[in-house]
Amino acid sequence: MASENMWDELHAVLLEMKRWNTPTIYNGWEQITALERTEGGVNREETVDFMPQMGPMVGFAVTLKFEPSNSKHPEKNPNAWSEYRRYVASLPGPKIVVVEDLNKPKTYGAFWGEVNSNIHRALGCVGTITDGAIRDVDEMANAGFKSLARRLCVGHAYSTPVDWGCEVEVFGTKIRPGQIIHADKHGFIALEDEIDPRRLLDASRFMDSNECLNVIRAGRSTSGKSAAAILKEMDEATESFNERARRHFGAKGEW
Repeated sequence: MASENMWDELHAVLLEMKRWNTPTIYNGWEQITALERTEGGVNREETVDFMPQMGPMVGFAVTLKFEPSNSKHPEKNPNAWSEYRRYVASLPGPKIVVVEDLNKPKTYGAFWGEVNSNIHRALGCVGTITDGAIRDVDEMANAGFKSLARRLCVGHAYSTPVDWGCEVEVFGTKIRPGQIIHADKHGFIALEDEIDPRRLLDASRFMDSNECLNVIRAGRSTSGKSAAAILKEMDEATESFNERARRHFGAKGEW
């Protein structure tokens, strides 16, 4: 029973994380991570969110590699799709499928389209991050399946699962199975195992409030004030922001 309660709490935390955009989650992560800021699991290359109207997605990474240019893969393992789907079904959700296209940067075909997105939605997946292409973009959105991808394309070529449950690299970032991912139109962040999602949510809330109380307020409360007064208030707001963050997080907290 205790484990069920813990899982319910974690699921609730993930749902609340979905209310914030990915930059806000990053701001919280920055304050609690043991990593140097530039070492985090964020995308190093440009991603395209083809369903920005769906807002952020949060879930556990399900990892997969495919090579749509290679016709030998379907012959080598004709049961690959069935085996892969059973693997996906065995994992807890919500799930984000992270797909590495072994043909990158060339595009021969899409792993994702209307059929595959509906199948994965039924298996508890909320979306995908792929450094390859997608197609049927309107139908994917209609299925409620969000996608961050490199581009659109027409065909699927030989899109067969090649390897799954392994480390993948997409958009210059390595991702392991089970990592919690937060993603939206800005990109994504894959959290290291040491990050407590509850602490991350609290840190993200705090940093958002800290911005509103200090630097954002200073930037919006300028009517009728001289440039000198505005600059003075901005300096004071920045110092207040940094001091509040330092008190909350220690020496690391600053803007």
